[in-house]
Amino acid sequence: MLSTLSAHPIRWLLFVVWLGVFLSQSEPLVLALNYGGFTFLGILGAIFANSTGAGGGVVFMPFFNQLGFSVATSVATSFAIQCFGMTAGAITWWVYYRNLGLTKATEVQEWQALPKLTYICVPFSLLGVWSVQILPQFFAYFSDPQSLHTGFGVFSICLAISIFATVLLLKNKPIKLQLNSVDYCALILISYVGGGITAWLSIGVGELLAVYLIIRGFNVTLAIAAAVILSAFTVWGGILFHLIETRAVYWPVVLFAGIGAAIGGILAKHLVMYFSARNLKLFFAGWVFLLGISSLPF
Repeated sequence: MLSTLSAHPIRWLLFVVWLGVFLSQSEPLVLALNYGGFTFLGILGAIFANSTGAGGGVVFMPFFNQLGFSVATSVATSFAIQCFGMTAGAITWWVYYRNLGLTKATEVQEWQALPKLTYICVPFSLLGVWSVQILPQFFAYFSDPQSLHTGFGVFSICLAISIFATVLLLKNKPIKLQLNSVDYCALILISYVGGGITAWLSIGVGELLAVYLIIRGFNVTLAIAAAVILSAFTVWGGILFHLIETRAVYWPVVLFAGIGAAIGGILAKHLVMYFSARNLKLFFAGWVFLLGISSLPF
C-alpha cells in the first residue's frame, strides 16, 4: 500500500480531495443517485481524450448541449472535468516517458522531443486562452451560443478529416526525431491559436498539436502524449477565469464526471498500447465526424 502511494502521490491526492468534497456535501448519497451516472460520461470522455490527444470536450460539449446548458456553463464545466481527466492522463504519459529507458530503450530517441514540446507549447497555449477570456470584445462573434455550436461542429469535422489524412501519411514514413526551426515557429502559432480555440470550445489545442506532429512524422504515441500534457496545462490555466469571473461551473456534474475522467485518463494509455495507432485513429476520426455533423444547426 505504501509503495503504491509513493509511486502515484498526485493521483492519490486528487482522490483524497475529491472524497473530501463529496463527503462535505449535505446529502452525499442523494447527490450520488442524481448525478452518479456522469461518472461514466467522464470515463468515456477521458479515455477518448487521453488515447487520441483530443480534448474531452469532444464528448462533453454535445452532451451538455442536449441537457440545455448555457454556453458559459458548458464550457466552464467541461474545463473543470478535464482538469481531472487530462491531469491524470498527463501524469500517466509522463511516467511512461520517464520509464522508457527501462522498458523500451528503442523508443527513447523517438520520445526525446517531449520536454521541448512542453516547454515551447504551454506558455503560448496559456497566452491564447487568456487572450480570448480577458479580451472577449475582440472575439465577439464567438460569444453567441449558436456560433459556439456551429464552430464546434465545423472544427470537429475538420479535425476528423485531418486525422483521416494523417492515417494515410503514416505508411512507410520514417520517424522524425528532432524539432527544427520550422517546427518551432509552427508550434508557437499552433499553441496560441489552439489555446484561443480551447477558450471558446473547451477543445482545440491538443488536437492541433497531435495532428501537426503526426503529419510531420513524429512517433504517433509521442504526439498523443504531448497533446494530452499540453491540454492538461491549458485547462488548468483556463479554469481560473471560470472560477473567478463567470462562476458558471456546474459542480454536481463535475464532482462525478471528474472522478470518472481521472479513471479514464489512467486507463487510456493501456488502450493506446493495446490497439494499433492506425485503427484507433480511424475509429476516433469517424466518431468525431459524426459528432461534428450532429452539432451543426440543421
